[in-house]
Amino acid sequence: MTMIIITVVTILFLSSPISNAKTNTNPSPFKKIYAFGDSFTDTGNTVSVTGPSGFGHVSSLPYGITFFHHPTNRYSDGRLMIDFVAQSLSLPYLPPYISVKGNSPNGVNFAVAGSTAIDHEFFVKNNLTLNITPQSIQTQLLWFNKYLEESFGCKVLDENCRAADLDNALFWVGEIGVNDYAYTLGSTISQDTIRTLGINSYSRFLTALLKKGAKYVVVQGMPMSGCLPLAMTLASPDDRDNIGCVKSVNNQSYTHNLSILNLVKSLRRQFPQAVISYADYWTAYETVMQSPAKFGIKETFKACCGAGEPYNFDVFSVCGMPSISACSTPSQYVNWDGVHLTEGMYKVLADMFLKGSFTHPSFSYLLDTKLRQG
Repeated sequence: MTMIIITVVTILFLSSPISNAKTNTNPSPFKKIYAFGDSFTDTGNTVSVTGPSGFGHVSSLPYGITFFHHPTNRYSDGRLMIDFVAQSLSLPYLPPYISVKGNSPNGVNFAVAGSTAIDHEFFVKNNLTLNITPQSIQTQLLWFNKYLEESFGCKVLDENCRAADLDNALFWVGEIGVNDYAYTLGSTISQDTIRTLGINSYSRFLTALLKKGAKYVVVQGMPMSGCLPLAMTLASPDDRDNIGCVKSVNNQSYTHNLSILNLVKSLRRQFPQAVISYADYWTAYETVMQSPAKFGIKETFKACCGAGEPYNFDVFSVCGMPSISACSTPSQYVNWDGVHLTEGMYKVLADMFLKGSFTHPSFSYLLDTKLRQG
């Protein structure tokens, strides 16, 4: 029973279009954004009944309470990183793919909470289908191709489909892969196998985008997943690193990120016309955890919304349940519900990526290159 609970809950590690997000007066170098990823990026492709069941209250308050003041099917109290990306480019918040009818002029969000890098069939074959979101990054690619065909007449095998105007689109690929490890928790499948299969699928996905005509791409690595209250609750107290997070889980994410970075370097050689920026999520997250006060953060380990000691997290009493309340100052917390981050933390990380030195090459370089090339 314990393993079932751990498996069900751990898959959630990363598991409504809003009107106008334009805040800048300068014209945006991009006309649209296409986003991909898991629950850290999903703006509504899952709802309470279709997302990871352990966090099956995303359509209920207090989700969305900070900014929108109502639930938007985002796994946070407010805006996600992709929302801040859109704001920085003077673009509206991205609508989720499932709500789009016809052409969406400013882009689409294809991210799905609970999504994996490895195809769903792998988990079915290995009898690891307990409560698993069936969509993978390959599903998101299929959705993207379908959208291009229905909106612009671009066929799946078409390369550089001019009608889609992909030269003027930013491709933001949020983190993906944490769920792959979580789904195989307690099985005989090794971390090396998951990493190899996940990176191979990720490579096919990114290659397909670049062949289709993507020229400006940001690829996020994994965060320090071992610092999430869920990981802290499930792991042995002896399994800790120098900042107090779960060492084994953080090492897993760090090693996976090295493979992502090597993949990005390889793709740059294959597609020299593209700007592919790596967003170093792990190091940015570590920087906040090491000096939280510098970023206005007071609580690094406890969840804002939840119940239980010592991390205000309990797998049986999760955020959104009627008896569970949220803290009064979410912006001072890293963690929202035990697995997902607060709007405040997303804002800090977005600033580090968009204005700081945690994307390589920098986001300003990507923007300058776009402006020069038109």
